[in-house]
Amino acid sequence: MLIVESHTDVPTKHGGDMRIFLFTPSVPDYPKAKFPGVVVFSEIYQVTGPVQRFARQIAGHGYIVAAPSSYHGFTGPEALAYDGPGTDKGNAWKIEKQVASYDEDATLSIDTLLGLPNCNGRIGATGMCLGGHLAFRCAFDRRVLASVCYFATDIHSATLGEGQKDDSLQRVKDIKGETAMIFGKRDNHVPPAGRDAIRQALVNANVTFSFYELAWAQHAFIRDELSKGRYDPALAGICFQILLEMFGRTLSGDLGPREGDGGEVEDVC
Repeated sequence: MLIVESHTDVPTKHGGDMRIFLFTPSVPDYPKAKFPGVVVFSEIYQVTGPVQRFARQIAGHGYIVAAPSSYHGFTGPEALAYDGPGTDKGNAWKIEKQVASYDEDATLSIDTLLGLPNCNGRIGATGMCLGGHLAFRCAFDRRVLASVCYFATDIHSATLGEGQKDDSLQRVKDIKGETAMIFGKRDNHVPPAGRDAIRQALVNANVTFSFYELAWAQHAFIRDELSKGRYDPALAGICFQILLEMFGRTLSGDLGPREGDGGEVEDVC
């Protein structure tokens, strides 16, 4: 599927205009085609080349993708470099920005998608690293029907944003759509106890979720940028199929409202 790329600058209450990069499917001879929307949240480096390519992959399967630039209160929409200074800036701004500002970004991104004439009104969210946490929080919005969170940082430690005291684990019950959490077992940003805490919180809140831990994956293993030597294209491809299965089932079709809990599981071969 062809893609048209553009952007829109949206005013915020918490720090200047936020640039939202848009990746829109284009089907020749079908000018009135409608598509689901997906918010893609970036890692601490803003909307980098790897994030853009990830967004294009999703858009190419028939989704309008909105990728917001998180650090509009500190800098322009340009991506930070995958180097020491870029990492330092991204990590500093990550905990200087207010959690309320992150949440406003999510709301405005959803609003932007729903305001497009070619959006069918069904919304999903995904993201990596910081963006995985932001996709998790975006799912607190009842308009989000599905979310896929790649190696989401700081959920287990409640250290996102100004004051490093976020309430993400306390708000798990607000997730009404389906979610998938994807981690590498060799990810030292989210240790085993942290992953266990997230999983148990989802269980306790009765969220519909899948939880994946990949034996040999490190942090940021889907980032197709080799400066840090973690990219695993085979595992990234498998995880992308997980995303496509969930979004295809929950966003692309129209199953009607959910009724029941999935039915009884038979204990037979």
